[in-house]
Amino acid sequence: MKRIPILVTLILLVIVSGCAQKKDYVVTIKTRYGNMVAILYDETPLHKANFIKLAKEHYYDSTMFHRVIQGFMIQGGDPDSKKATPGQRLGQGGPGYTVNAEFNPKFFHERGALSAARLADAQNPTKASSGSQFYVVQGTKMTEGELRTDFEKLNNVLGQFFQNPANQGAYDSLAEAFQAQDVKLLQARMVALRPRVEKELNVNLSKEISPERLKVYTTVGGTPALDGGYTVFGKVIQGLDVLDKIAAVTTEQERPTEDIRMTVTVEELSVKKIEKLYGYHYPEKK
Repeated sequence: MKRIPILVTLILLVIVSGCAQKKDYVVTIKTRYGNMVAILYDETPLHKANFIKLAKEHYYDSTMFHRVIQGFMIQGGDPDSKKATPGQRLGQGGPGYTVNAEFNPKFFHERGALSAARLADAQNPTKASSGSQFYVVQGTKMTEGELRTDFEKLNNVLGQFFQNPANQGAYDSLAEAFQAQDVKLLQARMVALRPRVEKELNVNLSKEISPERLKVYTTVGGTPALDGGYTVFGKVIQGLDVLDKIAAVTTEQERPTEDIRMTVTVEELSVKKIEKLYGYHYPEKK
């Protein structure tokens, strides 16, 4: 009878020891503006394995962040950028293969999301990811009204709405914001106009959004328009200030006027150490 408690104790020790030894990879993207540290999601195994493989092969070293749009994202990973000349158009290079899309509703384009770039739908109906190019989301904070408005549907019916001469004032208001290239003002005016459009055309222009996403996009920010179209496969857990610095650089046709090169490394650490070093919590691994 005395052996049973001893056996239970041994089993518990094995379980606890096993949990403590769980490991994961951390990605470090080094730039002259500082470092960004990211984790990669187990739920997107194809993207995770591919990114780790390329990083270990030093594939990303000396590539640039070749496409930068403040308030949106920074994109890199094109091998053609390693020896690019000033002003050269970039964004078409890769390792010669794509990665199948791995959409997961748990992951969305919040600030700091690490996502895969890809070709447009017309050339890429399956939404397969580039074999190497990725982007880090900066985005902006949005209002609940913006998040609950289906802008695609609204845009599609505005032509019909503006056929009514009585709505000329509303047209002029949107045109003014558009010509000023003030996206936030344009969105705010479209949200304010939405009830009139719904009533006059008898349409529903609302969009569903989960409470979690609503909270994150209104408090942390991101780019919800990309959700469901591009694979999110990781998250920056340290160095968001570096993201902001890179997003703020001067650009010409979205390419930084001064080259921003990177070195990407991966390191396998215990989950416990990652949580201690970076304050990132692994709810799915506990």
